[in-house]
Amino acid sequence: MAKMHAGEIDTDAGLVRRLVRGRFPEWSGLPVERVASGGTVNAVYRLGSALSVRLPLTAGGVRALDHETRWLPELAPGLPVAIPAVAGTGGPAEGFPWPWAVHRWLDGATPAEGRAGPELARDLAAFVLAFREIGVPGGPPAYRSGPLASVDAATRAAVAELRRTDEPFDAAAILASWDESLRAPGWAGAPRWLHSDLMPGNLLVDGAGRLSGVLDFATCGIGDPACDLIPAWNLLPADARAAFRDAVDADDATWLRGRGRALSMAVIQLPYYRCTNPIISANARYTIRSVLDG
Repeated sequence: MAKMHAGEIDTDAGLVRRLVRGRFPEWSGLPVERVASGGTVNAVYRLGSALSVRLPLTAGGVRALDHETRWLPELAPGLPVAIPAVAGTGGPAEGFPWPWAVHRWLDGATPAEGRAGPELARDLAAFVLAFREIGVPGGPPAYRSGPLASVDAATRAAVAELRRTDEPFDAAAILASWDESLRAPGWAGAPRWLHSDLMPGNLLVDGAGRLSGVLDFATCGIGDPACDLIPAWNLLPADARAAFRDAVDADDATWLRGRGRALSMAVIQLPYYRCTNPIISANARYTIRSVLDG
């Protein structure tokens, strides 16, 4: 498997078995299987039928693991769908240099870009609105909590990098859309709780296509609620996008900031992951097309 990051560590099922045997002997007889995903921070392994093991891929992933361990128990009671629960944590061992965690397994499938209906759009809106109103005090700044201008330089550098690839996107059109979002008035209200990484791979749906769970709270915190509008472009087709906007009651400025955030994430992800993470790069292409097609 191609490495996504400098300093990324190798993991395998044998390592997970040894770590579990040493820290949680009661689970040592459970089967271990790597979970195929587009995740960029952790290697995830299923442990039996009810657990998953998350191993940070780089030293930076340790902060993400600590963040989730701290906040998941406080956030869960205020949210309308299931989120991960920490079942245990482990320390460096067996040659693995960092802390790691065991979470309760959540059943469900990840939704496919462009196929979601209005029901999922409204479910997502209900999650976003509930998160905004959650009454947990002392939240830290979300990873994507600031104004769009804070990622302007990185976004423009990524567009320049895209120009040097064979990706079939109009760089001028990307920058025109980005500039329109930059001109939108900023968030003037109090910071609100947000997930800030509502990618399709972090969502779970049931057999009827309804939202059943949300994963990966490593970037959650407080900030501009526009950031949690990104599923409108990275997941939803046009008709469901309209239903989502109606349900979250987004004004023009908030909608433009959300579109800009989705576009910035995609144009930064695509050149970085195009050769190492086909799931993330495919989603980035879908997002850019969604934004440019209106």
